[in-house]
Amino acid sequence: MKSYKKLLSALDYQFSDISLLDQAFTHRSAAKVHNERLEFLGDAVLGMVVADVLYQQFPNEPEGKLTRMRSSIVKGDTLALIAKEHQFGDYLKLGSGEMKSGGHRRSSILADAVEAVIGAIYLESGIDAASNTINKLFASRLEKLDPNIQIKDNKTQLQEYLQSRQLALPQYEVVSIKGKDHAQTFEVNCTVEPLNSVNKGVGKSRRQAEQNAAKITLEKLSHD
Repeated sequence: MKSYKKLLSALDYQFSDISLLDQAFTHRSAAKVHNERLEFLGDAVLGMVVADVLYQQFPNEPEGKLTRMRSSIVKGDTLALIAKEHQFGDYLKLGSGEMKSGGHRRSSILADAVEAVIGAIYLESGIDAASNTINKLFASRLEKLDPNIQIKDNKTQLQEYLQSRQLALPQYEVVSIKGKDHAQTFEVNCTVEPLNSVNKGVGKSRRQAEQNAAKITLEKLSHD
């Protein structure tokens, strides 16, 4: 296992319980004690800290612009880039199947690890320590934010990708809705002409599920 020394410097944090960091890098395919709960916690902490930074940094901007800027910072693509910048893939503990399929390079697994590490720091030392790490990891991106730049979502990007190649627009289909009214989970399939597969997205709303399906479709198209 690679030494955490360089990573801890990048995080600007020293763990008292290094097993928490080990857990943050443990994928569910590798062990019963894995990083999904830490990821859940880190996702919430990251969203709150970034929202607070934007609220302070842009005191005159409306909620809509703040929401778009936050989305551009906390989205999976941004988290995966940060993970790659700091070689998170080198620390991941994966099951044999995930290792063989290149899981240490997969954007979704890398993004989850970033959230899990943030969750681990919050769990051990609280919001101030987590906020400090978030501000360090995301500093350059937070500084470059412009509330007047329109951020294109995954569905828009997918549509433009297909249009630029004179291909048919994507088709979205809701295939299941599970759970009670206040806690539903939507499953949406996205079908596009260049791919022979149907790409599934899951979310807490139809819109979120469609966005996730479009994201997965874009990732597959970019690797074709």
